[in-house]
Amino acid sequence: MGLKYLDFPLESLKQDDASCFKQANNKVSLMSDLRSCFREPIPEIAIAAQYLDAAVTAHLKGEHEQAATLIKRSDMPIIRDWTESIWGKNSHYVSSGGISDTAPVLTKQQRVVARMPNALEKGYLHERDAFHCRFCGIPVIRKEVRAKFAVLYPESLKWGRKNTEQHAAFQAMWLQYDHVIPHARGGNNDLDNLVITCAPCNFGRMNFLTEEVGLLNPRTREPFRSSWDGLERLMT
Repeated sequence: MGLKYLDFPLESLKQDDASCFKQANNKVSLMSDLRSCFREPIPEIAIAAQYLDAAVTAHLKGEHEQAATLIKRSDMPIIRDWTESIWGKNSHYVSSGGISDTAPVLTKQQRVVARMPNALEKGYLHERDAFHCRFCGIPVIRKEVRAKFAVLYPESLKWGRKNTEQHAAFQAMWLQYDHVIPHARGGNNDLDNLVITCAPCNFGRMNFLTEEVGLLNPRTREPFRSSWDGLERLMT
């Protein structure tokens, strides 16, 4: 079909791409007992990202059947298992020593009113964090891009109400605007308190401070950068 993503041996892709998520994380392990993320990304996430990137390219060339095939290929059950292992109720990867006395859970009246970033602020965050999770480093995709894909290829990109009815790669790579210090713990809406994350890292942490779940504050590390564009060129 002329695309390496379809013809390239899967094992070779795993070997080549698995290292991309470990670059910053390995450095952290030498500096601190805290982890950079709950669980290291699996190689299949990088492979799925390649499939989806190729799907956008195929779509823009008018090769719609090929794009549909690539989207389906990226919907891997093993990626769903990875996501569920982090944000699941009984996750073995997320543990906490409890809420610290220095930052108790505030009542709703005590909290800063939660506000999502506006369009200008989101643009700044996208550029600063380069469409990668600031915790685990996986590439992420805005829900608006996913929604357009779902309209274009409804048979390939399923997005139902239940987690099990959602496309595994788009679910794991779902871009979130995460408050490093949660509102419930006294956090504000300033941009220096916001980072881009994937859905598993965001929902897995809940309202805990990073140190309470054994994570390094992501603001102490430089954002991960690659050629990944969040599939934004689909929107142009």
